[in-house]
Amino acid sequence: MTSSVPASSLDPTLAARLRRSADGLVPAIAQQYDTGEVLMLGWMDDEALHRTLTTGRCTYWSRSRQEYWVKGDTSGHVQHVKSVALDCDADAILVKVDQVGAACHTGDRTCFDADVLPLGQ
Repeated sequence: MTSSVPASSLDPTLAARLRRSADGLVPAIAQQYDTGEVLMLGWMDDEALHRTLTTGRCTYWSRSRQEYWVKGDTSGHVQHVKSVALDCDADAILVKVDQVGAACHTGDRTCFDADVLPLGQ
């Protein structure tokens, strides 16, 4: 487990399916539910996924701060969860959200529009 939080309340059947990294995390992609816009990438452990599924708000594990954070609690830029899906290998999570305000910590709508790489180089 990535923190000192007690054992997760995540459904054991779901927990058994997850393929985590060595540090117990699964990448979680946040996508705007109605436009398909990719907003950000965060990390979830079992407890973060459980909280996301049960509260309807995205909860992530901060690798830098070593703590849980709920998107929007300090910024007001809330992610309201519309659906959650695992990819075919159960090693990535797709969270479709209704994003209020900016998704990126820089204040941009998405984390993926500031540094577009050239193709054919």
